[in-house]
Amino acid sequence: MAEPGRSLYPSARGRGRTERRVSRLLQLLLWAGTAFQVTQGTGQELHACKESEYHYEYTACDSTGSRWRVAVPHTPGLCTSLPDPIKGTECSFSCNAGEYLDMKDQSCKPCAEGRYSLGTGIRFDEWDELPHGFANLATNMEMEDGCQPNVDDSRWIKTTEKGWEIHSVELNRGNNVLYWRTTAFSVWSKAPKPVLVRNIAITGVAYTSECFPCKPGTYAAKQGSSFCKLCPANSYSNKGETSCHQCDPDKYSEKGSSTCKVRPACTDKDYFYTHTACDANGETQLMYKWAEPKICSEDLEGAVQLPASGVKTLCPPCNPGFFKTNNSTCKPCPYGSYSNGSDCTHCPAGTEPALGFEYKWWNMLPTNMETTVLSGINFEYKGMTGWEVAGDYIYTAVGASDNDFMILTLVVPGFRPPQSVMADTENKEVARITFVFETICSVNCELYFMVGVNSRTNTPVETWKGSKGKQSYTYIIEKNATMSFTWAFQRTTFHEAGRKYTNDVAKLYSINVTNVMDGVASYCRPCALEASDMGSSCTSCPAGYYIDRDSGACHSCPSNTILKAHQPYGLQACMPCGPGTKSNKIHSLCYNNCSLSVSSSARTFNYNFSALANPVSLAGGPSFTSKGLKYFHHFTLSLCGNQGKKMSVCTDNVTDLRIPEGESGFSKSITAYVCQTVIIPPEVTGYKAGVSSQPVSLADRLIGVTTDMTLDGITSPAELFPPESLGIPDVIFFYRSNDVTQSCSSGRSTTIRVRCNPLKPAPGSLLLPATCSDGTCDGCNFHFLWESTAACPLCSTTDYHAIVSSCVAGIQKTTYVWREPKLCSGGISLPEQKVTICKTIDFWLKVGISAGTCTAILLTILTCYFWKKNQKLEYRYSKLVMNATLKDCDLPAADSCAIMEGEDVEDDLIFTSKKSLFGKIKSFTSKRTPDGFDSVPLKTSSGGPDMDL
Repeated sequence: MAEPGRSLYPSARGRGRTERRVSRLLQLLLWAGTAFQVTQGTGQELHACKESEYHYEYTACDSTGSRWRVAVPHTPGLCTSLPDPIKGTECSFSCNAGEYLDMKDQSCKPCAEGRYSLGTGIRFDEWDELPHGFANLATNMEMEDGCQPNVDDSRWIKTTEKGWEIHSVELNRGNNVLYWRTTAFSVWSKAPKPVLVRNIAITGVAYTSECFPCKPGTYAAKQGSSFCKLCPANSYSNKGETSCHQCDPDKYSEKGSSTCKVRPACTDKDYFYTHTACDANGETQLMYKWAEPKICSEDLEGAVQLPASGVKTLCPPCNPGFFKTNNSTCKPCPYGSYSNGSDCTHCPAGTEPALGFEYKWWNMLPTNMETTVLSGINFEYKGMTGWEVAGDYIYTAVGASDNDFMILTLVVPGFRPPQSVMADTENKEVARITFVFETICSVNCELYFMVGVNSRTNTPVETWKGSKGKQSYTYIIEKNATMSFTWAFQRTTFHEAGRKYTNDVAKLYSINVTNVMDGVASYCRPCALEASDMGSSCTSCPAGYYIDRDSGACHSCPSNTILKAHQPYGLQACMPCGPGTKSNKIHSLCYNNCSLSVSSSARTFNYNFSALANPVSLAGGPSFTSKGLKYFHHFTLSLCGNQGKKMSVCTDNVTDLRIPEGESGFSKSITAYVCQTVIIPPEVTGYKAGVSSQPVSLADRLIGVTTDMTLDGITSPAELFPPESLGIPDVIFFYRSNDVTQSCSSGRSTTIRVRCNPLKPAPGSLLLPATCSDGTCDGCNFHFLWESTAACPLCSTTDYHAIVSSCVAGIQKTTYVWREPKLCSGGISLPEQKVTICKTIDFWLKVGISAGTCTAILLTILTCYFWKKNQKLEYRYSKLVMNATLKDCDLPAADSCAIMEGEDVEDDLIFTSKKSLFGKIKSFTSKRTPDGFDSVPLKTSSGGPDMDL
């Protein structure tokens, strides 16, 4: 590294200016010394400075790379007669590691015993107090929009779960400002994991003029040391020691200790049991061992003794897929065979071995598993055994301290997924790992399950706290790569001397990994009979085909069914899709194409949700951590369509891993139908943008679409979203997630209730339940309400009616309008207005009057005709009556006027019986001859009845 102040562009003119400046500086120093002596001459006379009262320093380097050595008193004004400045070493001069620059004679000398140096560097490894030049700041940092240095990606440190790691950075010439900045947001955890810095070593500085003493717990036995060694266990050292001192027999110490501690009496928590490997006779023995490092004493009063070893017993069988050799060791069966843990058997014709790993007997640790202990204090691996075998299970050892992490790691080289899975981009299951475990805890223990891809940092996928009964957990593997699976158990996060909770253990009973490349088989499965040139190799059926167990033939799954990728045998492997969904071409998933038809007794509702196909977002109400940190749950939803492709993406932007594209084992974002992230707003973080973290998938599979409130064990309670009185049923989308968590043993589920609301145009609005502000009341089942006009059924003929206008000028119009309120969208359009020709009311009135007039005239004529006819009939009738009366009474004929031939008789003769006075008047007044003469009543001579003549 360049010396501070050195010019990068030297010139002759600059060198001359610099030499004159140095000359003036020396003159100024001599003048100041003379003036100081003259001033002090009047008072107390100063003594000449001793070597212990001053030290040497170099001036800044000039443009020629030269410098001066000057003497500087420790305390100005106490002495005089300092040595004169002399020419210093060249600025490029440096010493080797283990040496220092003696400023008196300006030469490199080795460090003494008990001290060390980096030569051209400096190291910070003692943190009793903050070293000189360091500053510590904890605040909300605002991102500025100004100029930022263009830094290399290598400057950024990646977080790790593997203990201490070394990070190196090349520094620029000149002055450098180094800073360590951490960003962490912990919403769920009350005790966030710290970021630790053990030591800082900087090389390339100008020089070091002294050596540094070894810190306590370390030593340097010889001269010229560039570092100090750690004291071994049961020894200690003070600062600047050349060797370590042994602890007394009744005391102990850990490696690199500065003091010794008194040994406690041994208890039953200081030893553990294990099973020995099988001997040549196929026998094993239960053994008890002291936990290392052994810090207890068996000689103290009340101390327990190590129990005697158990009797020898027969070894358990080998794990499935392995066979027992003559020396009682277990080896894997060759490819093409299988075993149940005893002898290998060749797979029958037409079958192939189902490769995987299945561990259920624990007489020794498998070769692809390793165990160790990670210190919970300084996060160093201690080279100890973290898990011990115990026959039918493997359990956590005692460790060195109760807060140590007991680590067990299983490495799988790769997988051989079925062909149908490889052809599918959405159903990404390559394999699965299933293990049965149990935890027994008296304090706040934790069991972590972590997954690493291609030797990258393990990522925790599930955590169990406290005691958990014997249970199973399955993790879906979605990437064909070298995978590492790690179980880490910590009894307590608090560090205390000694072991108190060794009875708190985690047990693994079995581990099963499917589709493992170069694995072993516990059974053989039928081959798919396909055309093959070789005719001997087993091949998988095409995507969407299942294997018939009897014939081995491939058969396509029926329509609207999906195939179990990890067990494609028999027709039962084809699972039917839920209501309102259909399968894709390769029968790997069920999806809804944003359409639905629902029939009821009244009508059939047809829906088209295409306007709701794009992802939408929704934020819940504010929540607060135990420390008052405000955060929100942010949801992203994609309802349907896209051939079943999940469109919602949730991202973690807390830190930038800066891993090149395609190399990241675990993406910082997830894709699902519905996902959730935790959003910390800018006013909390201090950044101009909010922070998104902890993405979680809430919906990976569409179960079905229906108007029923319950489907496949998932319920969308109606009381969460009180219904509107519109008569249109809500359509509910049901989803499930693949992740099975400790609190959600059946995985998470999500329902999206889509409701018709003509007042909210597409895409409408999303709502969370009023009683559950975060979308869930139990943490496992999430519910949403989506109101939109696009959720209304398609318009049909029942959604409009016709309005007929009056006839105007011979024209009548028929107009079609929607029924109010309009509860439909899309579908059919309103019919065009209909125009018809009609007759007006004036025309019909004229026709009516004319017809009425004609009818009246006709009736008048008919009346007159029938009246005249009636008169004739009445006359004839009267004559007949009169004739009949004369005959009866024997009266003579009455005289009458002669009637000439051709004349009509126009007189009406009316014969009546005896009448009352009123009748007589009526007859007199109403009876009149047609010629205008009144009839005269005459009385016959015989005194008979009167007659009107």
